[in-house]
Amino acid sequence: MKVLPFKIPKSDNTSLYIQEDRGTTFYGKLHQHEEIQISLVIKGSGTFIIGDCVGEFSPNSIFVIGENLPHVIKSDELEGDVHMITVFFTKRSFGTLFFDLPLFQNVQQFFNDTHLGIRVESDIAVLASKIIAVNVKDKLGQFVQFLEVLQLLASSEYKTLSSLINRKKYAGLEGKRMRDIFQHSMNNFHKTIELKEIADIANMTPNAFCRYFKQRTNKTYVNFLIDIRIGNACKLLRSDNEMSVTEICYKSGFNNLANFNRKFKALKGVTPTEFRKRY
Repeated sequence: MKVLPFKIPKSDNTSLYIQEDRGTTFYGKLHQHEEIQISLVIKGSGTFIIGDCVGEFSPNSIFVIGENLPHVIKSDELEGDVHMITVFFTKRSFGTLFFDLPLFQNVQQFFNDTHLGIRVESDIAVLASKIIAVNVKDKLGQFVQFLEVLQLLASSEYKTLSSLINRKKYAGLEGKRMRDIFQHSMNNFHKTIELKEIADIANMTPNAFCRYFKQRTNKTYVNFLIDIRIGNACKLLRSDNEMSVTEICYKSGFNNLANFNRKFKALKGVTPTEFRKRY
């Protein structure tokens, strides 16, 4: 799909839609859809954007993305081999009032939190095995396994990601514009991106672009770009012990080591060297 939103290609009589992505890359374009999405990354690493949150993912990352929440899970171009299983559903998949039954009371707060996007932080191994099992069961087995996944998700520790107060639903020209902005940024973060350059991508003046981006993401474009660059630095710090912090600084789009260290600590709470030692 070239513009967002797009529709999950399930038939009318399908309550759950399970998608298995295998190949050299995940779908790397900003998009949104009416379905709630549960995604397990089995193999691969890269950068995600969910709402206004930018971060990095790796194997065993589990995300839950609410309806119409703009997002992209973009694998690294040099990864070579990726694998992800995603379960799509809506709160109406099993009938309009199904999830309003009293037995789902403990799930309601979880559903509310999916509007901001969720990253699961506990019970990862058990959840991963259950999500994989959803993909291999028959229809009834899928339903039973899905309910187990949902119950465990609601009781697990998780972190909400986006700070967006108003839920954004992009469509038409605006959808394409935001997609192009995000795509250009994720493809070129390691280079210098001038404000006029990204404003031209949006077909706006620099001043109009700054207002437009801040209104739709709750952050400045400069801070958004820093988030992407710091996320890339984290991946390199974890995965390449031979590369120096200085090299990682420049490969992530910073042109000043002191500024890189300052920005990194502001976002991660530790210096790049301390971050590397933890991993």
